[in-house]
Amino acid sequence: MKTILCYGDSITWGYDPRDGSRYPFEQRWPGVLQAELGDRARIIEEALNGRTVATESWLLPNRSGKAMLEPLLESHAPLDIVIIMLGSNDQAVSLKLTAGQIAFGCASLAWLVQKSMAGPGGGTPEIVLVCPPRLGRLNAHMGLLFSGGEAVSKGLSAAYKTIAEANNLRFLDASRLVKASPVDGLHLDPPENRKLALALKKVVEPLLAK
Repeated sequence: MKTILCYGDSITWGYDPRDGSRYPFEQRWPGVLQAELGDRARIIEEALNGRTVATESWLLPNRSGKAMLEPLLESHAPLDIVIIMLGSNDQAVSLKLTAGQIAFGCASLAWLVQKSMAGPGGGTPEIVLVCPPRLGRLNAHMGLLFSGGEAVSKGLSAAYKTIAEANNLRFLDASRLVKASPVDGLHLDPPENRKLALALKKVVEPLLAK
């Protein structure tokens, strides 16, 4: 059985935009992926609300994905596949990051995985980089943080693809597959979680056969 680490933020955590609660495991995209893969893989959810790629947020401290990744790789090793989907929180206007800077932050995460020896036998896990969904129509609450970040959001797709190609990473562009919930313009409703999981299934299945 292969082991897959899903490294993400509130979208991976399963944040319900209607009330801030957490979707049941079977409705979150890692849970759907687990059900689809069955006993071929074990899914580890490593998700945290407010997690950024590599930036310390003034609003929610201790959420830098880069700062947390290395010990988590060691904690969960051996890992066959690491799926990284971060970048949504980095679009907060107050962080003043460009799409390119966010994408290069993802590259730094990939480099940590590649150097970690967290794969079976001390090898390197396969890495899947996922570009997060684009910002949708933001409600008043999310608008306080992300309004004005639409241009950065639109630029992530090309930037992430460039980083994936340059670092030999598998790539999935969720911004072209799923849409943010109309409730808050940031998170995913259950049908979109399922759609994302089914797309990731197609990406990881060939890796399971290795």
